[in-house]
Amino acid sequence: MRAAVLTTPGDIPRCVEHPDPTPTEGRIIVRVTAAPIAPIDLLIASGQTYLGVPACPYVPGLQGIGVMPDGRRVFFATSAGMAPGDGSMAELCLVDPTRTIDIPDSPDIDDAVAAPLGNSGVAAAGALRRGGLAQGQTVIVLGASGVVGKIGVQLAAAAGARVIAVARGEQALSRARELGAHDTVDASSGDVDSIAADLIAAAEGGAHLVLDPIAGVPAAAALRAMAPGGRLVNLGESAGPLIAVPSALLRSRSLEVLGFTTLSLTWEQQREVLTELLGLVATGKLTVDVERVPLADAHLAWARMAESGRRARLVLVP
Repeated sequence: MRAAVLTTPGDIPRCVEHPDPTPTEGRIIVRVTAAPIAPIDLLIASGQTYLGVPACPYVPGLQGIGVMPDGRRVFFATSAGMAPGDGSMAELCLVDPTRTIDIPDSPDIDDAVAAPLGNSGVAAAGALRRGGLAQGQTVIVLGASGVVGKIGVQLAAAAGARVIAVARGEQALSRARELGAHDTVDASSGDVDSIAADLIAAAEGGAHLVLDPIAGVPAAAALRAMAPGGRLVNLGESAGPLIAVPSALLRSRSLEVLGFTTLSLTWEQQREVLTELLGLVATGKLTVDVERVPLADAHLAWARMAESGRRARLVLVP
């Protein structure tokens, strides 16, 4: 079979001929139809995180969509790079059937759109839950041009929240409004005082919740626009590894700064969230901006994922 194989931690996987997986007890072979390249895949492959150094060579890909031997379409999860075994970026993948979810029988669910939900969708939904999302709240979504941010905008709006989307440039802000944002703030200036002033004006009394997949200056600005008792939930650092916030601001408003990672969820918890997200996709209430890339071009897609400014999830299609 063809597969995107990583031979050295920190390198770029390339599509090569790779041995077909062999069925073992408790594992079955799935024919892969869509394999997203998620930020977590790059982090694991780098070998420079708290997740440790992956044993190479291996096929990356923690999630994918595929067809079971009995013909059922499923979402599946792997432990590629964190445990022995290959991942989803291949024509075939050996999976644990207990870590699969049936895709609803709906022509409205595209495999490439459903594939990123296991990481980005669960990340957005899980972080919003951790922050106590509720109807009637004002929610600031940072990084609203990214996949997690755009999903967060849709989920918060669907829950009955008033959503303020923060991104760089009118194109990204326009897309956020199409997805349900009630107001938008342009963070192109990179100036914390300017962004904070715009957020304070937009929040009209303060935000109850901030979905923060990027940290950095936007997060510091959003904290200034929060209502007393508000919560900021951080799940990434693409805008910088630090969030500068005066201690007096946290104390005077009793603000909470929380962290979140999908790795903290059990598979049953992920299954619950994923099932809900797939249902939303099936009914047209949730979408994911994706770009399909042939498996043969995995090395090019991987390199592009490492660049900043990504607005669509790259999905490998065997």
